Amino acid sequence: MGGTINTKSDTLTWHRKHLLGLEELSAGEISLILDQAAKFKKQANEGETKNNSLKGTVVANLFFEPSTRTKTSFNIAAKRLSADTVDFTAASSSLSKGETFIDTAKNIEAMGVDHVVVRHSTPGAPHLLAKHLKANILNAGDGTHEHPTQALLDIFTIRENLGSLEGITVTLVGDILHSRVARSNIWGLTKLGANVIVCGPSTLIPPQIEKLGVKVSHNFDEILAESDCINLLRIQFERQRNAFFPSIREYAHLFGMNGERIRKAKKDVLVLAPGPINRGVEITPDVADGPNSVILDQVTNGVMIRMACLYLLNQQRKKNPQ
Repeated sequence: MGGTINTKSDTLTWHRKHLLGLEELSAGEISLILDQAAKFKKQANEGETKNNSLKGTVVANLFFEPSTRTKTSFNIAAKRLSADTVDFTAASSSLSKGETFIDTAKNIEAMGVDHVVVRHSTPGAPHLLAKHLKANILNAGDGTHEHPTQALLDIFTIRENLGSLEGITVTLVGDILHSRVARSNIWGLTKLGANVIVCGPSTLIPPQIEKLGVKVSHNFDEILAESDCINLLRIQFERQRNAFFPSIREYAHLFGMNGERIRKAKKDVLVLAPGPINRGVEITPDVADGPNSVILDQVTNGVMIRMACLYLLNQQRKKNPQ
């Protein structure tokens, strides 16, 4: 839960070769990324949308799971930093001919790749690459484990609106069990001093999750009034192997954010939702498009966060060339 956290980043320098998750980062390191993203956003707002920080480097997007938003966001981020980019999709790769995951990555690295952005359905896949490649590895989502840049953009959006994470209450609603976004958010938010509530059906809340420093609720209406921010997680239908709730309609009734619930919540509550949203399930259109929603701000901020991550990894690379 929240406490006094040292989040100063002005005396810190980035020293990590990879960004694999928020579990391993300190509050100061997280703030360093957020502060760098804020600098990039300020420059963009002043008309400076491109710089040469990554000129001469190659960023490879290795996506072994379908993705549009995250891959596009990383592509834009890399190009704004003047990097060359190459996209890889498993469906059209030699993996379908029997080549191993590591061999595929090594062959791509041998083409002159400096940074590898990887998404994979297996937890720990980016960590495996980090052991075998010289390139910087950036985790774009590994199974149900972590999705650090999504959590960072969520946290950045909250900080941008509220000024600080210290002492605020953030409620994560929905499929906590299968959500890598939830895990990364929990690590990041608690380290920055926020109080975190996880809310959803008992079947979608991992056992003993309280050990991560969060409060558990199975009644959305009961915790509305204490929530400063509500992050509505997408139901991970593609990762579910069983029926975790009776019907979509019942889930929407019990845990969906709608006009009635927004009226019960704090007047200035922030409503977040990592895309793509299921309109009418996790959130109704009137709330998604309403004044409390910062969903499109999250998308904008995602580019800034990914620019910051690539920039910091590249700065470390220049200091410690392989």
